[in-house]
Amino acid sequence: MRSWLTTTDHKRIALLYLGTMTLFFVLGGLIATVIRLELATAASDLVTAETYNRLFTLHGVIMVWFFLIPSIPAFLGNYLLPLMLGAPDLAFPRLNLASWYVFVAGGVLTLSAMIAGGIDTGWTFYTPYSTTFSDSHVVLAVLGVFLAGVSSVFTGLNFIVSTHRLRAPGQTWMRLPLFVWSLYATSLILVLATPVLAMLLLLIAVERGLQIGIFDPGVGGSPLLFQHFFWFYSHPAVYIMILPGMGVVSELIPCFSRSRPFGYGFIAASSLAIAVFGFLVWGHHMFVAGQSYFASVVFSFLSFAVAVPSGVKVFSWLGTMRRGAIWLTTPMIYALGFVGLFTIGGGTGLALAMLAVDVHLHDTYFVVAHFHTIMVGGMLMAYLGGLHFWWPKISGRMYSERWGRIAAYLLFVGFLLTFLPQFVLGTQGLPRRTASYPEEYQFLQSLSSAGATILALGYVLPGVYLLLSLVRGRPAGDNPWGATGLEWHTTSPPPPHNFAVPPLVLVDPYDYPRAPQPTAEALDA
Repeated sequence: MRSWLTTTDHKRIALLYLGTMTLFFVLGGLIATVIRLELATAASDLVTAETYNRLFTLHGVIMVWFFLIPSIPAFLGNYLLPLMLGAPDLAFPRLNLASWYVFVAGGVLTLSAMIAGGIDTGWTFYTPYSTTFSDSHVVLAVLGVFLAGVSSVFTGLNFIVSTHRLRAPGQTWMRLPLFVWSLYATSLILVLATPVLAMLLLLIAVERGLQIGIFDPGVGGSPLLFQHFFWFYSHPAVYIMILPGMGVVSELIPCFSRSRPFGYGFIAASSLAIAVFGFLVWGHHMFVAGQSYFASVVFSFLSFAVAVPSGVKVFSWLGTMRRGAIWLTTPMIYALGFVGLFTIGGGTGLALAMLAVDVHLHDTYFVVAHFHTIMVGGMLMAYLGGLHFWWPKISGRMYSERWGRIAAYLLFVGFLLTFLPQFVLGTQGLPRRTASYPEEYQFLQSLSSAGATILALGYVLPGVYLLLSLVRGRPAGDNPWGATGLEWHTTSPPPPHNFAVPPLVLVDPYDYPRAPQPTAEALDA
């Protein structure tokens, strides 16, 4: 135990993050289960309205800041970045360990707020309710999220320096894997945007304790100022969550299409473009908040513009598959699910970017469905795809391909059944964040709750067969997928310093032979 808690090995720290974030995911999922059970009927007959407010707040806080944002960077990024760079570790190993301890401390504070009675402000902590009127444990929660943000800055700084300084000989910028490009772009957002959130959270605590009039209009403050600060961070935070997922998919599709990426340079540049545009569109969350009409028009235009680099990625993925020989493994099914759900989420995002449409859809279930399509459908599909892809490298064992494919299909079907009805509910005007609703909406809400049951089963299955593979799985070998990245040129699992001999990079990262691969069933043979 002591060797794990004092380790500076990036792989062990990644596994510590995996265990911690999995616990938070399970907790957030259990809270979501109670929410969907409550919403299965029109009346508020399972929990009170006050308890419901605290449930969806904790669900949002836990899932956004303690799972979605750190999930791929803190786990897969920590584990794989040095391997993909041909380095023995990250640039700052002790800072990497410190980031995990700070993350755990933030989680403990947030869970303390839950145990003490919870918070009821929503995950956005909107003022002046959070600073003046709420009688829940807001300060504990915001300090917990503050520490989670500090942990993210540590991780982002480590990734940026490592990418600049630790690349193997011959690994130029245009020979970097696309996952590394996505981690680099994400790290820039983490380092530049997270301090704004940290400052804002401290101001909430100060305002709540001293009532000095930063956000309270009763004493000269401005709630609109809070929204500008919050969304200046939180819209780039959407790309903190989704950019690493795009990087994972950019690794999976070339591997299982046995083809070089279609437009490698465009995919890499689009990651940086998304990071830049992400800082320019925060005002589209405030179309009904009272900002000027001119500002709303500008933010609407920029919100459409940010879809361009995202579209570049989608067309590049399709082009890669078009000229490849597709191998339909479990990771590839997750990647295809990501492309489909991300496209749905992006299209509905364009609807919310339209001024006239957003006025009707704002604060309805349409927004809930849009956000979850991007984050839960998109990012989690990519996360599970990456987990299945690199699991043989991490564990040295193969999992059941048959059960993997069943879980992937269940997740996709369960997700559509859960959130497509919510798009319809939103267009009909049903507001979110309410424990009860008119009875004419009950059928669609019950359908959504039924879909959530299938979704939950799709989440539980990978936990079962991946753990079983540690005991019963057959040895994976060093490179079961025939992939070309540097991480596949060492043992499974890798030794403490990754490579017995420092690698020399002489070819592009996706030098795939165009040859048909064995069927997925062969992996179980």
